[in-house]
Formats: sequence, structure tokens, C-alpha cells
Amino acid sequence: MTDLADSIESMHQLATGWRAIVLDREPDADVRDLPGIAVRWADCPFAFWNCITFTEVGADTVLIKQRLHQAADIMRSKKHPGFLWIFEGLLDEEAIAALGPAAERAGFEHAFPGTGMAGNLLPLPEPTHPDLAFVRVTTDEHLEAYADLNSRAYGMALEDGRNGLVGSTLWKNQVYAYLGMRNGVPVTCAAAMEVDGRLFVVLVATHPDWERKGYGEAVTRKALHEGTQATGLIRATLHATVAGAPVYPRIGFKANSPMHFFSLKD
Repeated sequence: MTDLADSIESMHQLATGWRAIVLDREPDADVRDLPGIAVRWADCPFAFWNCITFTEVGADTVLIKQRLHQAADIMRSKKHPGFLWIFEGLLDEEAIAALGPAAERAGFEHAFPGTGMAGNLLPLPEPTHPDLAFVRVTTDEHLEAYADLNSRAYGMALEDGRNGLVGSTLWKNQVYAYLGMRNGVPVTCAAAMEVDGRLFVVLVATHPDWERKGYGEAVTRKALHEGTQATGLIRATLHATVAGAPVYPRIGFKANSPMHFFSLKD
């Protein structure tokens, strides 16, 4: 049974963290808190920066059907596609069971699953990996490499990822973002940012040619270590894909709410 408080925390981390990220990328972005719906939409080519999530606790089937149609209408009004993020832990049991068919009727298709995760992490030791050297992201060249790793990992166009990150003041100055370099070549990346008294891990990726070597875990530990050193925070949160979910418990994270990412049908 999902702990409700953890599910609420996970949703708030998304809504709060994405507000800063989206406004950094596009000052005129659509950032609104509507009844039951948080809109965080940069309307840029990088789809992860175009986000809607539901915020009500204990939403029933009737309400979820209403919110799905509202979200679809908002997304259809945008130039660029993005994702609707839904946290199962905020829904009642009947709404969870009805979610898939209701989303399809509203015009959505299931993009991929995920899970919210959090943990009270003791200060992590300085991480090492025999193959890697870690470099903090401080330049646009670093951001381009970071963007390309995410684009390759998630099957996006390189130019779309670069549009989402290159030039960002936030990422170069306030986010603890790191590249893992193998023989001088970026092969993995992770970032942690301070969000409401927690470290929020975002955009972890490893080049597809270098997966299953512990690189993603190592660079995530580096981002968290440096974030904790700088802020003193010990609680961290993240939203994991299926591929990443097995890695994070080794660092100290525990799963909370299952998540669903939906996109509009073509």
C-alpha cells in the first residue's frame, strides 16, 4: 500500500521543481495551478519540459474522467507535445482501475510507466568509479553533452534536447549536474536540485552503448554527494523509469507511488 504522504510529496516535488525548470527555459511559459491540475508547460521541443500533473488527493473515477478531458484540452492548445504525469497514490482504488480506459477515451495513449521514490539519505561518501571522472556542468558545452545523453537514452532528437538545456542559467549555477567522463568522453549524467527542503534528482541518463556498467548509479551518487555537501539536505526524491528503478534502492531510495506518463494520440 502506497503511503499517502510520500505520494503527495512526490507530486509536490514535480510541481515545484518543474516550475523553476520551465520558467528558466521559457519566461512566458504556461505555469498555472488550476483546481486539481498543475500546468508546467514551456511549450518547447524538449517534451520533458512540457508537463501536466493532477494534484487532488483521493480523486474518484468521476473526477479523474473530468480532469483527463481538461488536461487533453490544455495539451491540444499547445504547439509542442509533452506528458501528463499521474501518480496512482493520489487516486482511489476505483479510479486506478478505470484510469487506462478513461485516458484512452479522453484521447491519450500510455507512453511509459514509472515510480516515485524518496529516501532519507545519510551523507554519501565521495563516489568513485574506476572508469569515470566526474565533471560539474558549468558551460553550454557541458549542457549540450548532457542534453545529447538524455536524447539518446530516451529516443529524442538531439536538437530537441539541446533546445531544452543549452543556455540555461539555472542548470549552470543552481543545479548540481554532473557528467561522467570515460576517457574524456561523456557517457552518463545526473543532476540534483534543491526543491522545498529536498534534493530532487532529475534527468539521469547513460549512453545506450555504455549501460549496465554502474555508470548511472555512480554519477547519481556524485550529484547527491555534492548537493548534500552544499546544502546539508539529506532527504532526496526522484521519479524513476522502469530501467532506472532497480538502481536507486542501492543508494537508499524507496519506491512510493506508481506513475503513468500519457501523451496525446496523434
